[in-house]
Amino acid sequence: MSTGDKFDNKAQEMGGKVKEGVGKVTDDERLEAEGQADQSKGKIKQAGEKVKDAAKNAKDAITGN
Repeated sequence: MSTGDKFDNKAQEMGGKVKEGVGKVTDDERLEAEGQADQSKGKIKQAGEKVKDAAKNAKDAITGN
């Protein structure tokens, strides 16, 4: 996973936390839900990139690269 992807995914997750917090403080359920969704998307993207990294590492170990 590239550093840019890691940063973008973490930024999406952190932005979601902020959005959720603002939603709670302002009693805006829609904003709170959007924040939770953004966090989930960021975490899912991170997990997908980790799977790609693991597959690449396994391939490299098998081929000796």
